[in-house]
Amino acid sequence: MTRSGTLDAAEPADLDTARRRLATPERLREFFRPRSVALVGASDSSGWGRFIVDSLRTAGFTGALRMVHPSRPTAFDLPTVPNLRALDEPVDLAYVLAPTRAVEGVLEDAAAAGIRNAIVLASGYGDGGGEAGRALERRLVERAVELDITLLGPNCLGFVNAAGSVAPFGLGIVPPLRRGPVGIVLQSGALTSNVLAFARAHQVGISLLTSMGNEAVITTADVVEHLVADDDCRVIGLFLESVRDAPRFTALAAAALEAGKPIVALKVGRTEAGQRTALAHTGAVAGDDAVVDAAFRQYGVIRVGSLEELLVTAGLLGSGQVPRGRRMGVVTASGGACDIIADRSTDEGVAIPGFAEATTERLRAVLPPFAAAQNPLDVTGVILADRGSAQAGLGDVALDAVVDDPGIDFVFNMVALPAVEPPDPSLIERRVAAIAASRDRSPVPVVNFTATCTDLSPYAQSLLDRHGLHALGGIEFGLKAVGHALRWQETRREPPAVRAAGPAPTPPGLPAGSWSEARGRDLLAGSGVPLVPAELVGDADAAVAAAERFGGAVALKICSAAITHKSDIGGVALGVSGADDVRAAFARVLAAGRAATADVDGVLVSPMRPPATELFVGVTVDPSFGPVLAVGLGGVFIEVLHDVALRLLPVDAAQVHRMLGELRGAAVLGGARGTRPADLDRVAEVVTRVAGAAAGLGTALQTLEINPLRVDGSCVEALDVLVVTS
Repeated sequence: MTRSGTLDAAEPADLDTARRRLATPERLREFFRPRSVALVGASDSSGWGRFIVDSLRTAGFTGALRMVHPSRPTAFDLPTVPNLRALDEPVDLAYVLAPTRAVEGVLEDAAAAGIRNAIVLASGYGDGGGEAGRALERRLVERAVELDITLLGPNCLGFVNAAGSVAPFGLGIVPPLRRGPVGIVLQSGALTSNVLAFARAHQVGISLLTSMGNEAVITTADVVEHLVADDDCRVIGLFLESVRDAPRFTALAAAALEAGKPIVALKVGRTEAGQRTALAHTGAVAGDDAVVDAAFRQYGVIRVGSLEELLVTAGLLGSGQVPRGRRMGVVTASGGACDIIADRSTDEGVAIPGFAEATTERLRAVLPPFAAAQNPLDVTGVILADRGSAQAGLGDVALDAVVDDPGIDFVFNMVALPAVEPPDPSLIERRVAAIAASRDRSPVPVVNFTATCTDLSPYAQSLLDRHGLHALGGIEFGLKAVGHALRWQETRREPPAVRAAGPAPTPPGLPAGSWSEARGRDLLAGSGVPLVPAELVGDADAAVAAAERFGGAVALKICSAAITHKSDIGGVALGVSGADDVRAAFARVLAAGRAATADVDGVLVSPMRPPATELFVGVTVDPSFGPVLAVGLGGVFIEVLHDVALRLLPVDAAQVHRMLGELRGAAVLGGARGTRPADLDRVAEVVTRVAGAAAGLGTALQTLEINPLRVDGSCVEALDVLVVTS
């Protein structure tokens, strides 16, 4: 089951407002904790019904389970009633197994019986992609609003509330159901079983897991808002096919960040850039998926590339042993593992510093002569010896030494766990108990991991659970999880600027379409953005006079709102000096402009600048997320490299600083090929002012672009400006 077609932004605002009242955190708290459930359309021949009954039992549901069928006397060994109106008292939740044509009548029965919550399994609504299905789904929303029924679906399998011991869920759940701090929301149906299976096999406890179906009434954002407020949930995991309401999503992400609840998201559906335009580069480099990626990073949403990565990361974040700094101590029993960890830690920005001398001395006293007392530490395979070996406790002593090292922020500790309970479990029991004791006395978090991402056996899970330990699934996913956790904490320490509820009011009198460069320069100057000096002239004599005032060589550019790519038509002359050459260049540039359009304001004359670092700064409007700032290397490099960092507006100087550091070519800003190192504080200040100028255009903004922004030490100037409004 997928949610390939849902109601879109064309949904009337008043209907959406009414829908939201059915899906508040208060309503969802009631929805996800029913004390009694009715299966409408239940019969022994229904595979869906059998799954739901079995899932409720697996979850430990002890409430009333009522069967509803219009003609069969019993279902699943329980008596039936013909309809919901015939119940002797209302249930908290109706799971509707009826066909699409009968759903509306079932909802009417539910409302008449005093039932406020329903799950609808039937498909054939917006999921079909046709207009008739969308109209049917809109009708479903209208009826839910009229009847005051909170509805999950349609085209939905239901949910698993492990914390509340209730699982009205239309697929089988393999016991036991592991309870824990991770709430998971999936815009998918069938994947829920895979998620539950992996979570169970890797010690990831679930508080709530729900499939969303078509999100007709309850949406993903609604459930995220519920989980942010839910005390049973400490980490939120998402499988997303789309971000339906981007402004609300970013607001919820900011709320989760403030509440200290990480959001880990697998967003699928990477697409080509959705905002290509012949007028500007910004739309081409700020494609749909790049904007999603930037928005997630900006608001602390951890984006992952697989379900395994999602669940291992969520498991770490919910374990209580989350790294707080980037200096990692490593303890393994494998030199090969040390090599892999050393390589991958660099990718994640995690440092492996040398141990303090006191730590090294403690390790040398216990390590075998052939082992090196260094970080990452290989205590060697002798720890696998039997309990009679003199080295049997080596791993415990080594871990104790490393956790005490003053230069370490956390320890990455490898554990070897048996697939089955050994004939004599005393050795492994003692080792795991020793790891727990080291964890308990450690001044820093101890992150345990297994060498590969294999399922933990029931015995291994029981062993870890008895000692309150969690082990990440493999080196690769384990270090990715560590990197994600560190970046999330850094974002939380420097939260993003608060977004306004809506765009700024549009100033009156703005032109529609592209602006002349002279008008664009006025806009930037009004926002305090420094620009290379320029004079707009209308004849050759004025051009010569302007050139003489500037002194030295000058640039001449045609100025017309109708001409956005000046060099393409011969409308630019560079490095011009001397009165005669200025006159000739003016004539060429003006003639080129007039050959292209009658709408010519004149010619801009500017002083030439010596070579320096060039940046690109642009703001465009993403159809979902709104204004997006792009910063990258400028000039021709923006077309060739597309090396840009993106942020949603608003931004502050600290955000821009981080953007500059994200560029692959960030080293250029430190001074390259004779250029002076950039004053990053000054650059960040100027870029922030550019973003403010763009935001000030309100809903009229389409594109504002500077290419290049010249940076020479602390001298920062815009050389070329493009503004497009709509």
